[in-house]
Amino acid sequence: MTTTAATDAEGQGAHPRFADALRELGLEELLPRVRRFPEATRTAAEAAAALGCELGQICKSLIFAADGEPVLVLMDGASRVDVERVRRELGAERVTRARPDVVRETTGYAIGGVPPFGHVRRTRVLADRGLLAHDTVWAAAGTPYTVFPMAPKELITHAGGTLVDVRERSA
Repeated sequence: MTTTAATDAEGQGAHPRFADALRELGLEELLPRVRRFPEATRTAAEAAAALGCELGQICKSLIFAADGEPVLVLMDGASRVDVERVRRELGAERVTRARPDVVRETTGYAIGGVPPFGHVRRTRVLADRGLLAHDTVWAAAGTPYTVFPMAPKELITHAGGTLVDVRERSA
C-alpha cells in the first residue's frame, strides 16, 4: 500500500480541526508529515501494516467513561487497556468504553480517527508508559485515513497526559 504525504503546509491529509490544533500548539511543522492512505487505518493493526512499522509504534486514542465522565487513554497499539487499572488510577466507581456518540461529542472525531489532542472538549488524559518504548509513534490525524508521527514524550505533553501503567499484563 502506498502512502501519500500531505503536499503542503496546510496539511491536506489531516482533519481541518486537527490541523488547526497543530497550528495553535505551534506544531505546524507536523502538517506536511501527515500521511493519508487510500484505505482506512481505523485499527492499530491496519495503521501499522500501512506504515510498515511495529504495532507498538501506533498510539491508540481511546475514550472511556469513568463514572459517566469521558477520559482519554493513550495506549500503544500492541497492548490492551486494563479497565480495572484505569478505574483504580482515576479513583472511579466504574469505567467502561464510551459509546460512539460520546466519543464524537467529546472529541469531535469518529472512532478510528481520534487524535491524541485537538478535541472539542477537554478531558483527563492517561498515557500508558508503554508508549515511551519507541522513539516515534504514529497517531490518528483526525480521520480514519490519516496518521502523523511524533516523539511519545512530546505527544503526551501536548495531550496533557499523565504517565501511568494501565495496560493489561499477561498471566
